[in-house]
Amino acid sequence: MTPQEFFRNDLFAEKAGIVLMEVREGYSKARLEIKKEHLNAGNRTQGGAIFTLADLALAAAANSHGQLAFSLSSNITFLRASGEGDTLYAVARERYIGRSTGYYQIDITNQQNELIATFESSVFRKDQQVPFTLK
Repeated sequence: MTPQEFFRNDLFAEKAGIVLMEVREGYSKARLEIKKEHLNAGNRTQGGAIFTLADLALAAAANSHGQLAFSLSSNITFLRASGEGDTLYAVARERYIGRSTGYYQIDITNQQNELIATFESSVFRKDQQVPFTLK
């Protein structure tokens, strides 16, 4: 099983339209094409859609070591608005890995590589293997 196949089971992210593009050890990249259903009442991308994009990228990077990982805490900072027709990318990078915890930073950019938001999260790794391998 590939990471992309495994994370299709994240039905919330799947139904939102998030595509997991790349996964390497401690790294991932995901994409979301912003459509009308991703907008808030102010006609901008809903914060929850951006958070979900970042959260899936986090999950892929954190689980890339083969152990099941869950977020302990996450923080997002919104820097620039986006809207319908934009394509957002979340790139997750591992900044720390311990025996049972990890720390990740995720940058969310648009198609012009402008920074839309930053996301930070710490994770806890369980003593349980994930059912996918990196190739």
